[in-house]
Amino acid sequence: MSGIALGRLSEERKAWRKDHPFGFVAKPYKNSDGTLNLMQWDCAIPGKKGTPWEGGLYKLKMIFKDDYPSTPPKCKFDPPIFHPNVYPSGTVCLSLLDEDKDWRPAVTIKQILLGIQDLLNDPNVKDPAQAEAYTSYCQNRADYEKRIRSQAAHFVPKA
Repeated sequence: MSGIALGRLSEERKAWRKDHPFGFVAKPYKNSDGTLNLMQWDCAIPGKKGTPWEGGLYKLKMIFKDDYPSTPPKCKFDPPIFHPNVYPSGTVCLSLLDEDKDWRPAVTIKQILLGIQDLLNDPNVKDPAQAEAYTSYCQNRADYEKRIRSQAAHFVPKA
């Protein structure tokens, strides 16, 4: 494991614990022995108020490679969600997470999660990853939004 990656992720964890957006979750994965794995984080993104996503809390895994922050983490909804920019596997397709596009080593976990939250209600139709969701979004927006509201109801956090 890279000392650079672990150092940066340790700093990210401290910064997140001090200040993070309301309703979001981001924490290192806890191993079976109780130790933390800084190279994999369990996250959750709330749907924005006033959108069909509202009410849902969407779980996401963030997996970091040894060369982080030179390369972006892999972000994967688990379970996968219905969205034009989310592959059927759950992996997020977003320019911010692409080292050939908008990824920069200075991008923080908070910025990534906020960027994914923005993407939920504002898909990039130029970069589809899920054919059914893309077609529904482009051809029948009312049906798409109905399906998103139904999905949000399925992802309401347990009290």
